[in-house]
Amino acid sequence: MAETNNRSSSHWKYIYSFADKVKKFPDLARRTAWEVGKEDPRRVVHSLKVGLALTLVSLLYLMEPLFKGIGKNAMWAVMTVVVVMEFTVGATLCKGLNRGLGTLVAGSLAFLIEYVADASGQVFQGVFIGATVFLLGAAATYIRFIPYIKKNYDYGVLIFLLTFNLITVSSYRVDDVWSIAKDRISTIAIGCGLCLVMSLLVFPNWSGEDLHNCTISKLEVLANSIEVSVKEYFYDSEKRATQDDSFEDPTYIGYKAVLDSKAKDETLALQASWEPRYSIYCHKIPLQQYVRVGASLRHFGYTVVALHGCLQSEIQTPRSIRILYKDSCIRLAREVSKVLRELANSIRKKHQFSPQILSCNVNEALRDLDNALKSQPQVLLGSRNGRTTNTSSPTIAHLEQKFEEDTRISSWGIKNDHSGEQPKAGQAHKKVLRPQLSKTTITSLEFSEALPFAAFTSLLLEMVAILDHVMDEVEELGKMAHFREFRHDDEIVVTCERPKMNIAQNDLASYGTE
Repeated sequence: MAETNNRSSSHWKYIYSFADKVKKFPDLARRTAWEVGKEDPRRVVHSLKVGLALTLVSLLYLMEPLFKGIGKNAMWAVMTVVVVMEFTVGATLCKGLNRGLGTLVAGSLAFLIEYVADASGQVFQGVFIGATVFLLGAAATYIRFIPYIKKNYDYGVLIFLLTFNLITVSSYRVDDVWSIAKDRISTIAIGCGLCLVMSLLVFPNWSGEDLHNCTISKLEVLANSIEVSVKEYFYDSEKRATQDDSFEDPTYIGYKAVLDSKAKDETLALQASWEPRYSIYCHKIPLQQYVRVGASLRHFGYTVVALHGCLQSEIQTPRSIRILYKDSCIRLAREVSKVLRELANSIRKKHQFSPQILSCNVNEALRDLDNALKSQPQVLLGSRNGRTTNTSSPTIAHLEQKFEEDTRISSWGIKNDHSGEQPKAGQAHKKVLRPQLSKTTITSLEFSEALPFAAFTSLLLEMVAILDHVMDEVEELGKMAHFREFRHDDEIVVTCERPKMNIAQNDLASYGTE
């Protein structure tokens, strides 16, 4: 009876939970739609453009004169708009030209195959068509594995396969194969032409511009992450160490987007290579150099990840030790962030920068930190005079004795394990490896208080070293893109606002070929 009541109660709870979700769904859908549009308002414009394009291409069906001229084949134009219309001009050009070229080559080749098959006679026509489909299908599929073809023309080869097989196989039963090929090519040309007009002339979104803005955003996000991580390390490390909300932390979300941007950068660079875009000096945009800048930023981002991870460390250096180096570390982090923001500003305004001027303040901050470390060497050396916690000598002696005993036990176990000898009677079986010391034991050992801070400062120094590579890549970008040369009257404007991570995933993958 009790089991029946429990099942009934669980059933009603499920019903109430489902009813509550249904009740909240309209508000959730409204907030989600608002947030998606707020993140990138261009999505709203692109949705309207696609709706308008579909309405225009539907006129081939709705208007009687157009329907009589094209007929049921107008559906190819509608399907082309659905598949080809992409968010950016480069993506639309890439898919549209691939689709048009693949269709044109497939239609021409299919017409030639049909002509040869008819000339070979009725007996060998089916065999010839089957053999041709096999050979071209296998060859085209193998070509798709070539890296250059896969990267640039994979969609075109796929459309070629589909169109060629459709027309060639149909020609065995249909007499007027040229009519099929002509209608197929014309309707796809109409769909591709409409997509290109809508993408190029109606509020165009350029892949090259997205790549440019993404590079700026990544520089600003890393600058913000460094400052936030260092300040929280000196002011909020105890609170942060006890929290487990890193996946909701804006700092974590920011640098994670930078580390995950490799595929996005390469895709935008590929799409932008199809765009007829040039700089104001009539020089082509160095797209691959943007990709290399992104690679250097990801390398730099790994140190930011490690720096931010120091906040979540189980073993923390006491505040009384950290306070001795707080000002020097914060100053160094501020100068590194300032350099990153100036690099972002130089890319945004398309002017070159002076590496010597930017490095000057960083070098001064490095010397300041070096002097601070030298002024309190006993702290980082783990001297008991510099320790802030009073650990009694008997406790340390006890821990050291326990460490030596565990080490002897480990060595004895390993030796017996290799020699095949068995332990003596009455003696407990020993573990092969020494068990790991507990957290309490680790924190009581010499140097344990200084080691986390030593790791933190070494990451700051590593960050400065990698910063040179980032500056080199951005400097090379400015030269290749012919940015305006640096003038000494250029102001270094540094903003401390939280940057917007403009690496929104706006590509809608089209898995269907039609």
